Amino acid sequence: MTTAAALDLATVKAGQQATWASGDYAEIATLIVPVAERLVDAADVRAGTSVLDVASGSGNAALAAARLGGVVTGIDYVPTLLERARERAAAERLTVDFEPGDAEAIPFPEESYDAVLSVFGTMFAPDHRRAAAELVRVTRPGGTIALASWTPDGFIGSMFKTVASHVPPPRGLASPLLWGTEAHLTDLFGTEVAWVHRRRTFVFRFTSAEAFVDAFATYYGPTLKALEAAGPGRDALARDLRDLARSWNRLEQPGPIAVPSAYLESIGLRGGRR
Repeated sequence: MTTAAALDLATVKAGQQATWASGDYAEIATLIVPVAERLVDAADVRAGTSVLDVASGSGNAALAAARLGGVVTGIDYVPTLLERARERAAAERLTVDFEPGDAEAIPFPEESYDAVLSVFGTMFAPDHRRAAAELVRVTRPGGTIALASWTPDGFIGSMFKTVASHVPPPRGLASPLLWGTEAHLTDLFGTEVAWVHRRRTFVFRFTSAEAFVDAFATYYGPTLKALEAAGPGRDALARDLRDLARSWNRLEQPGPIAVPSAYLESIGLRGGRR
């Protein structure tokens, strides 16, 4: 089997960047604002401390940290998402420095931040070990690393598996969903970070399963690109996604859907135990 190390990760990354730049992820990010708010609170971000939001997207975690008085920087490698983040900060009159940056090559010196956050962002970096090392590198000793990552066994994990059954990912590439497991984080960070994990649930709500598919097909880059790549199988993939949403829906059907989606909230202390 091809290993992730043998892949052309630069090509993979370029493809991922194009994927996240397609559609408008900010529309999906708006739905999951409560995840960022909860993570920042769990991380106990303190007023006046330096905070970095990695793979910030349209700025959910960065803005949440700024509301708590943090001195915040957000980085992402999609320029249009950074522009949306700046618009949101300006609308709320919050001071956040949004800059271009890659989770695998964070453009700041060692031990620059008291807290480093990532909400469904760093988990998508193709080189997991490099991304983990970068999170540690820029966090001060005794500082906090806080992550929210979709789990393999939750709804989003099932959605990714459904997509992969129609449009397989690059052979040998480690799944981003591994970040949603305690064992993988322990393997990546070793003894450098002491973790406290909590399984959380976010509920996606749409007027129908069709509305869910329409939203993700229009705004969520991975789904949009998968449907394009499916070619003649596009309708079959869309049908399977609708069926998946219905099967996870906890409300009576037909009508609006409420889909519980599990994620792992991980609060880590660099260089020590809690």
